[in-house]
Amino acid sequence: MKKLSLAVAPVLALLATAPAALAEKIPLNTISNYLNSLTTLQSEFTQVNPDGSISAGTVYIHRPNRVRFEYKNSNQLMLASGGQVAVFDAKSNQGPQIYPLNQTPLSLILGQNVNLSRAGMVVGHSERKNTTVVKAQDPAHPEYGNIEMVFTAPTELRQWVVTDDTGKKTTVILGEMKKGVSFKPSTFALESEVQRRK
Repeated sequence: MKKLSLAVAPVLALLATAPAALAEKIPLNTISNYLNSLTTLQSEFTQVNPDGSISAGTVYIHRPNRVRFEYKNSNQLMLASGGQVAVFDAKSNQGPQIYPLNQTPLSLILGQNVNLSRAGMVVGHSERKNTTVVKAQDPAHPEYGNIEMVFTAPTELRQWVVTDDTGKKTTVILGEMKKGVSFKPSTFALESEVQRRK
């Protein structure tokens, strides 16, 4: 009987601490409200690419549906606007590769109205090392991939990991964010960027 008590004690201790750990998670509705409150922001970022290489630059976000990733020491650019994502390769003289924004996991946080409580959208919600980690996907098209977002408290987006439709992962780590920034219209003008690079 004593042996059983000794064996059960660690389990009971673990159960006793579990609610405290769970309580530290930021609720999904709080995260949804936070994302919806972000209209414009600018931040330095570090990017870990699928091949393990590191890139850095500045990201500009203007919700809904507009984002621009400018890479340091490179003419590479990723621009989302008008429902499209354009990737300009610094090493190519050809035009950009263009994809529908709604077929990329990034659209889940750039949308007009983010609702993480939508059925089937969140496939992971956990507390990890004093952060809240939310993994989301398009419930109608899980084959498009997913995005795993990391938040600190009080609610602040710190990084995300996009897993694309081929399973490749790209991690973006944000620096200090400037919110409520004004951008020139040309910042997200896809056609102007195409013409500028010709």
